[in-house]
Amino acid sequence: MFKFSRTADAIGATASKLEKTRVLAEYLRELEPADLRLAAVWMTGRAFSPNDPRVLNLGGSTMWRAVQALSRLEPDELGSTYLKYSDPGDWAFEVLQGRTQPRPTGLQAVAQAFDRIAATGSQQAKLDELTLLLDRLQPLEAKYVVKILTSDLRIGLQEGLVEEAVAQAFGLKLDQVRRLHMLTGDIGETAVRCQGGEVDTTTIQLFKPVRFMLATAVATPQEAMERVGSEARGVRRERPPGATPQGGNPPSIWTEEKYDGVRCQLHKQGDRVALYSRDLRETTLAFPELAEAAGRLAHDVLVDGEVLGHRGGKVLRFFELQRRLGRKEVPASLRQEVPVALVAFDLLYLDGEAILDLPLRERRARLEGLGFEHPFLLARYETARSASDLDRLFKETRERGNEGLMLKSPESAYTPGRRGMAWLKLKRPLATLDVVVTAVEWGHGKRRGVLSDYTFAVLHEETGELVNVGKAYTGLTDAEIAAMTQHFLLSTLVDRGRVRIVRPETVLEVAFDSIQHSGRHKSGYALRFPRIVRLRPDKSVQEIDTLATVAALYERFFGAESETTLEEIAETPE
Repeated sequence: MFKFSRTADAIGATASKLEKTRVLAEYLRELEPADLRLAAVWMTGRAFSPNDPRVLNLGGSTMWRAVQALSRLEPDELGSTYLKYSDPGDWAFEVLQGRTQPRPTGLQAVAQAFDRIAATGSQQAKLDELTLLLDRLQPLEAKYVVKILTSDLRIGLQEGLVEEAVAQAFGLKLDQVRRLHMLTGDIGETAVRCQGGEVDTTTIQLFKPVRFMLATAVATPQEAMERVGSEARGVRRERPPGATPQGGNPPSIWTEEKYDGVRCQLHKQGDRVALYSRDLRETTLAFPELAEAAGRLAHDVLVDGEVLGHRGGKVLRFFELQRRLGRKEVPASLRQEVPVALVAFDLLYLDGEAILDLPLRERRARLEGLGFEHPFLLARYETARSASDLDRLFKETRERGNEGLMLKSPESAYTPGRRGMAWLKLKRPLATLDVVVTAVEWGHGKRRGVLSDYTFAVLHEETGELVNVGKAYTGLTDAEIAAMTQHFLLSTLVDRGRVRIVRPETVLEVAFDSIQHSGRHKSGYALRFPRIVRLRPDKSVQEIDTLATVAALYERFFGAESETTLEEIAETPE
């Protein structure tokens, strides 16, 4: 574990991506397969691979108690040291100096401790395991174990650089490693296969979920039309803005409504069925009727789609569907109250053949031939050939209370885990609101020395209270955040360590994509995906928006009954 930690430290000490890659490649090249599998995953900041169903369920308080027991420091001293770093690993490194009883500990021993922590449901047992583990580590090793357990190494090592290091370590082309990683969904498995020369023989395996293809955000229909097709079939082809493809024909885009549901992979082989969520965790138990219906399909498949709740022909809001998530059993009453359907929009595997390299139009044709019946539906798409087409479709979907449009090139391959220009998402802020900052929080990582997270409120016009509706931490420049940090330090009313309650006098304009009901806030509402548009020093707190404005926006776009019907976004195959 010490060599892993020294390597991670060296990677964090350089800003050069080339040097980060070289250092990591040199380390990975020397490892045996079992250690290589672990090291590759841990260097992405995870304790387990994304398609490993285990979770640690290790709370921050448990980690705090383990470090406190070993350091024997008072809570105030621990707290002040944590604020100095705002990083659990760096904090543990400092407070555990000279406090542990180090002995040689390999990666396998650490992995076994992780396994035991994940296997027990008792927080006391987790605490005991973690304390024993940290006690046998040198402070530098403890630093990186804690960072892995908190899922953030903070050494500037993105997953793409780990892929580059694997390619460099074993003399492969980066495209080979990336494709293999797409298929396995596991960088540890990918590294071991690269080491063993098993590159070209790997294909999709059912019940080992692949990473979902991602979409790149665009702000305007014009931008979407300029970008579409630039990565058709996964190959980037640059065109000047506004140019059309060869032959002079305008590009065509398939559009689908951006669903307010749960992204889902359906794997079916013989009598076995499994559903996987966006984070590659199995979620079959949450949707038993989908698993039951999939068992009647005549084909072995891997389908990409979205689970939606519906009732009376109308699509339900996500917060209602959310009631079914994370359950070990869904009672019949809830199945009746929140029925679900799977809207399928892609097919990656059919009867023993991986087809993700085929163009979307061919994958769609095969999807249509599966003979789906309710609760399986096909995503409805429309073809847009101009920015005005997209603008019209976007306005229609927004009026139905949906966030935006998914835009897809019909010639595109399916590229798991990648963002490109073949799939785009067109979203615009629903509105902007003028709000006042009520609390601020110290940031993390490169923002750990500034107050960068702002909780904000609107005015309850009937009571005169300020009621919180969200928290934003993006939109301001580093210079603005630094200046506002000094301002908030002077305007602090209550210092709670990480969080400061401040005088409600700083007005912001915030944008957001949607609104949902929330039990966390006294207002009863929360803005989804808020970001700061600008500071409004020209406005006073008396001029901010009201709770009535928030409620009116919610009722118009996200009221209890959605205006979207299943027929508007999906179709039943003939």
